[in-house]
Amino acid sequence: MHSGPDIPTVQQVRAAMTAPGQLFEMDEVDVRGVRTRVWKNAPATLRDILEISRTHGDKPFLVYEEERLSFAEHYDRVAAFARRLVDRYAVRKGDRVAIAMRNYPEWSVAFWGAAAAGAVVVPLNAWWSAAELEYGLRDSGARLLVADAERADRLAAALPALGLTAALVVRADGTPPTGTEPFDDTPTPADATPADAASADAAAGNGTALPAVALDPDDDATIFYTSGTTGRAKGALGTHRNIATNPVSLAYGLLSGGVRAGRSLEELTAPQPRVTLLSVPFFHATGCHSVLVTSALQGGTVVLMYKWDAGRALRLIEREKVTGFGGVPTMARQVLTHPDFDGYDTSSLTGVSYGGAPAPPSLVGTIAERLPGRVPGNGYGLTETSSVTTYNAGVNYLERPGSVGPPVAVCDVKVVDPAGTELPTGEVGELLIKGPNVIKGYWGRPEATAQAFDADGWFHSGDLARLDADGFVYIVDRAKDMLIRGGENVYCAEVEAALHEHPAVADCGVIGVPHEVLGEEVGAVVCLRPGTTLTAEGLQEFLRPRIAAFKIPAHVWFRDGELPRNPGGKLLKTRLREELLGPSPATGPGT
Repeated sequence: MHSGPDIPTVQQVRAAMTAPGQLFEMDEVDVRGVRTRVWKNAPATLRDILEISRTHGDKPFLVYEEERLSFAEHYDRVAAFARRLVDRYAVRKGDRVAIAMRNYPEWSVAFWGAAAAGAVVVPLNAWWSAAELEYGLRDSGARLLVADAERADRLAAALPALGLTAALVVRADGTPPTGTEPFDDTPTPADATPADAASADAAAGNGTALPAVALDPDDDATIFYTSGTTGRAKGALGTHRNIATNPVSLAYGLLSGGVRAGRSLEELTAPQPRVTLLSVPFFHATGCHSVLVTSALQGGTVVLMYKWDAGRALRLIEREKVTGFGGVPTMARQVLTHPDFDGYDTSSLTGVSYGGAPAPPSLVGTIAERLPGRVPGNGYGLTETSSVTTYNAGVNYLERPGSVGPPVAVCDVKVVDPAGTELPTGEVGELLIKGPNVIKGYWGRPEATAQAFDADGWFHSGDLARLDADGFVYIVDRAKDMLIRGGENVYCAEVEAALHEHPAVADCGVIGVPHEVLGEEVGAVVCLRPGTTLTAEGLQEFLRPRIAAFKIPAHVWFRDGELPRNPGGKLLKTRLREELLGPSPATGPGT
């Protein structure tokens, strides 16, 4: 252990923070036949978190441009929308309600309203093409869609054949597409009238009543799509327990570094302003699980950005007295190194946290230089682990900036070889994860679920890692054929499948190309069929209606002859990458 005599070990801090009667006390329950440690004080469901959020009253919850929505106003809109889902659109427990929009306040209203009504919320990637959005709607079996005008227009041609009960359009500038109707979350006097005894307490005195729906922690709650290694995205089916675990896990990770540094939990959890600049989409686990849900529980304000811009972020940090921001490491770096950084008041910032992509250890030094005394934080998790699995903050991060931290107390991790045998400390293998944050499986994909989720609760992350003697996790490489562009996972097989649709493409390979701002860009090496011609621009134009813009190769190399493959026919991407770009260090995982 690298700590001095006055600094407790990670294990000692864990024992103190999880002791009986403490905020992070744990319990053990049966989850799908597996005995699982859980946070004893975690809310049971998203609906419970929504009810808690109401107690924050007139404090601002969502800030978008010049719009401000308090917790009380947000709750009333959510309750009104939830009742419309049940009463007007006959949405029942377990029905899927999809959301396809950018970061508007209505995204939050739709999310919480659908969850409170017992529906399974399906956040779709707003950057997806029309074909990808249509796939997500069909694959999830969504009954109802809430979309912004841009996504509704993109889907207009497909909507009539999707069999939706309704398609509701947010912020339509003109006439919404045929077959859609305006989104309505306006509370009315009727909404305040309880329809039954179960909602009478909620409506007592003021505000609106939620529809009466009985929810269990292990009921289905969300389907977040994660890109598939074989092409099609897979729906990660999460429960209320999965997503409600995350705010407590995040708090544990953030506070444990402070406790190791000698501060008390009472001091660390004292009421203080929490204003988070949301620099990533709500349809990501980070944006939804770690920012939206956590802020609702803790009474924090979320400042929304329609589109990421480091200069705009600095203006919002000053204007809204933002206390925390981050997103992916690239975004944190862009703000800290912006030429106008010194021209803005950033004194409100108490920390910078990031995840979703590899974080260079040098970023810790940049934070110390530009924001002295602030607490850096770096987390690791995946869509399948409902965001946080490990967290590295405070003294832990300063000691080991190359690590993503130890697992939070309710999670177990281990490193195994290809045969599944657990490896000794320090050896590299696949990282497996177990805990109440691990999702049920992939929606409608029993084979993929069986491959990735063991019967005894372990999830195969596909990431290569090692553990040190104190349990800190170091991500070494990706076992999956994947690159990360600005925090977005891009699975090479999906792009390669789209490339192969072009009649002139005989063979192809997709690799990551280092980029100073985005981390990586998509690169494609293409072999053409004899007698055909094709330009990079022509290929990119061909791909635009097929895959999202962030997946389209920014770099295209045309190659004569064959691509390098092993005797089994597997493309040797390491050799291909070295031929084009030269040797490069291995990069880490994404979420």
